[in-house]
Amino acid sequence: MLNIAIVAGSNRSNSQTAKVARFIRQTLLQRFDLPGENVSVIDLGSYPLPLWPADDVGPWGMFEKQLIKADAIIILSPEYNGMASPAIKNFFLFASKAQLAHKPAMLTGVSAGIGGANPISELRTSSYKNCRLCYIPEHLIVRGVEQVMNMPEPVSEDDRRIRARLEYTLDVLLRYAEALKPVREQIDMTNPAFTNGM
Repeated sequence: MLNIAIVAGSNRSNSQTAKVARFIRQTLLQRFDLPGENVSVIDLGSYPLPLWPADDVGPWGMFEKQLIKADAIIILSPEYNGMASPAIKNFFLFASKAQLAHKPAMLTGVSAGIGGANPISELRTSSYKNCRLCYIPEHLIVRGVEQVMNMPEPVSEDDRRIRARLEYTLDVLLRYAEALKPVREQIDMTNPAFTNGM
């Protein structure tokens, strides 16, 4: 059975990004029949990491255990001024190949308006190098986030379409998770000459 970690990368507590993360978790439980203990949410707004580097790493130890156990990762970032959130960028300073290497990840951009694409582009470019996270080609952009993913049933065509896209993308992610499990077991990650990516 697969384990999935969902990282809600908003700086704010009770954020729309965390709402989407919880909705994704419920979708995995209800539509993909994953057990509740196999799907965790890391909410960086409610449990913020200290600014890296820090002597006291705060909740990182708890997050690290969830990430090591995970077979796939879902990364969510709101778009702040056309950028990925500071919280998710800081998260990737803490994360390393020990937790994330060669695991598939699904990116999700979140916007109150019509944005949300910039965090996808930014994170695809800069967040995977040392941790070796493998972003799948599919991603999700949740636009007009306050109007969608609120009720058990969709309330609009936009709500229906984003839910259908979510299910499609999660199906792809889970297939990558199954496929990459044996790959990870065969890769030697102990060679100190290649600790960091290029």
